[in-house]
Amino acid sequence: MRHLPKVVFALLAFSISSQADERPTATAEVVTQLEALIANPERPDRHVARDQYRHPLETLTFMGIKPTETVVEIFPGGQGGWYRRIIEPLIEQGGGDYHPVRGRAGWPENTAEGVPYGEVDMVFVFRVHGFLIYGAPAEDHVSDIFRMLKPGGYFGIVDHAEREDVEQDPVSQNGYVKESYFRAMAEAAGFELVRTSDVNRNPGDTKEHPMGVYSLPPSLRGPNKDEHRAVGESDRFTHLYRKPS
Repeated sequence: MRHLPKVVFALLAFSISSQADERPTATAEVVTQLEALIANPERPDRHVARDQYRHPLETLTFMGIKPTETVVEIFPGGQGGWYRRIIEPLIEQGGGDYHPVRGRAGWPENTAEGVPYGEVDMVFVFRVHGFLIYGAPAEDHVSDIFRMLKPGGYFGIVDHAEREDVEQDPVSQNGYVKESYFRAMAEAAGFELVRTSDVNRNPGDTKEHPMGVYSLPPSLRGPNKDEHRAVGESDRFTHLYRKPS
């Protein structure tokens, strides 16, 4: 279990809320399965190169992913999506159900096709800052995720973290979302915060880039590409929420 010490260290870096019904982190058996999928030689090199920034093993362990559950991933980026290449085969191996919600599916204005509303165990959102930029208002996206989940279901999100000392742009033109802003939105939809993690934090990200988060890898838009390549990918918050029973 090559990565396990790093996982154990990372899991010490999250704070736990006072919720009585806390979701356990992933079991040792699931960690082993995740390690094998992450080490799969068929994963594209461009995906492997981003492991250092996205911490898939630590993140999914923190979320408490279970292969037997009904899981939804929001805007996974098609069959070759970065997290989808890990999550979908894990769920298939465990006998669970994986449901992707495509970026151009007309959701949340329309019900997400194929998703069993009210029966979902876990919904994942990874860097989908489109919640604040594209289509319906952000609160509509979060409210529909709440409807997807069964009572006691969980919602895990990783997103680009804006500085807390600035006012949140409601359309998030620079791609960053304040951690407190998103938490308030999730709680307004009815979610309870279970725990947070610093595993995807990058203190070297100043959030002050000519093209916002798009200046950083992998986009590398605008000038100073070498400078932004050295920063790495964005500073991100990692939250786990629960729909009350």
